[in-house]
Amino acid sequence: MNLVVFSGPPSSGKTSIILKTIDALKQRDISVGVVKFDCLYTDDDELYEKAGVPVKKGLSGALCPDHFFASNIEEVVQWGRSMGLDMLITESAGLCNRCSPYIKEIKGVCVIDNLSGINTPKKIGPMLKSADMVVITKGDIVSQAEREVFASRVNSVNPKAITMHINGLTGQGAYELSTLLYDKEKDIETVQGMELRFPMPSAMCSYCLGETRIGEAYQMGNVRKMDLGDDYA
Repeated sequence: MNLVVFSGPPSSGKTSIILKTIDALKQRDISVGVVKFDCLYTDDDELYEKAGVPVKKGLSGALCPDHFFASNIEEVVQWGRSMGLDMLITESAGLCNRCSPYIKEIKGVCVIDNLSGINTPKKIGPMLKSADMVVITKGDIVSQAEREVFASRVNSVNPKAITMHINGLTGQGAYELSTLLYDKEKDIETVQGMELRFPMPSAMCSYCLGETRIGEAYQMGNVRKMDLGDDYA
């Protein structure tokens, strides 16, 4: 079974891209399942079910979704293998843009959209910088010049990644992505012992433990203060 990790900012078009890519994979008789990770709510699992795709969803609640992902990915892989899948895709929204859900030796795809702002690639951390492939969506809404400038910004942040444009509505470009994702020689039996490509966001402070009051008297643990200079009294 192949394992592929999709991530990207919310509403960038990840689910649409995955569904179109799965359609292309099915044409080659490749069976695909999806596990959707999110925080509070998602109904994307219903879209996968309507498309006849085996799907599970996990909601992290108050936990960081990437920590939730790392804590559950081994069990997710074993579920995919028990289903007899040729490929398992995990989908996670990088809500803080600092997320780093990719695993070494496992293909990682970052989905980002042209409408997010020309400086957005610089604002996204390991989720974009350590991806193997970057899919840019919603290119039909902007001009060709804007598409090229945005792609150039992406390339300046992650020059090693394969960058491609895909239309999530029509599926244009999804077949090309499907040919890059599936490798019949690659068989993932377990991710036990594998390493993340980049350390997760970290914090263990009073607010992590449920504190709601504001003020230095209530802050403890991993706390970082801004340097406001000499003008701060």
